[in-house]
Amino acid sequence: MTTRQRHIAHLHLHAALTETQYDDVIELMSGITPHVQAVRPDAVQLDLTSALRYFDLSPYDLVQLAKMRLKALYGIDSSAGLANNRMLAAMAADASAPGDTTWVRDGQAATWLYPRPVTALPGIGRATAETLDRYGLHTIGQVADVPAATLQRLLGAGSARLLAERARGHDPRPVGRSEPAAHLVADLVLERDCLEPAWHHRAVLGLADQIGGRLRGEGQIAGRITLTVRYADRSSTTRTHTLPEPTNHSPALAAAALGLLSALGLQRARVRSFAIRADDLLPAGSAYWQLSLDPGDARARAAEAAADRARRRFGPEAVRPAALAD
Repeated sequence: MTTRQRHIAHLHLHAALTETQYDDVIELMSGITPHVQAVRPDAVQLDLTSALRYFDLSPYDLVQLAKMRLKALYGIDSSAGLANNRMLAAMAADASAPGDTTWVRDGQAATWLYPRPVTALPGIGRATAETLDRYGLHTIGQVADVPAATLQRLLGAGSARLLAERARGHDPRPVGRSEPAAHLVADLVLERDCLEPAWHHRAVLGLADQIGGRLRGEGQIAGRITLTVRYADRSSTTRTHTLPEPTNHSPALAAAALGLLSALGLQRARVRSFAIRADDLLPAGSAYWQLSLDPGDARARAAEAAADRARRRFGPEAVRPAALAD
């Protein structure tokens, strides 16, 4: 019995979408295949394997159909990658010019993958890249040729095993709706590429404050936040932090988000957009927090509640953190 070859498409959406618009895109793609993976804030992955026979189209033509529907119904331009697994499809999409589709065909993964820089692999952070660079491992092909024992001495067993699998183009993850249903996202697309760390700080602080207000307005608390930074070259970095205790307190959310930003060490990176996602949401009535003898905490929460009332009455710009003042 032969195993049916998978065909995975990764579509980059060249638009700044609201949550409602993004959900509309997911619903539209579900009309092509039931196997749809949300890759927020501006991408989506499709497993086309079971849809090919229904539409009687080649994998490439089915991707073009998906892109045409996005453009015709919502005016969204997209670029795409097509391969036999999620990782390769995402990398192919990153390598595609706006509007184009890159197809890494069966049997050609090594030829396409090996000349590329090792930093093109997902999950390769600065420290790992610097370690590999010190030992002359600059391309994916060079990493794939390194004996497993050598790679383990450089990176440790777990990291080495995962890197070796990715360097050989292996990714067994299925496409599916794995994200939690309950979440909130706030994003900011900058008018032009931003180099200044001070403006990066302001942008993340503003988004965290926005998320906090929305959580309190909807009577929810968040247990985890995720920061996504997209750069001028269309690459992105995502970092997640599990909060010590679920909260909707803006200062706590801002501290966590700014901690993620600081850990990235962006320096003068050319940033195109930021997005903060809050998930693991629970009703605010189930909130708990560490008891404190500091009355300042209670005062801060009382002030926050007063600011929320002012925003509801006079608009979202009525009260803002001092750091966001013009």
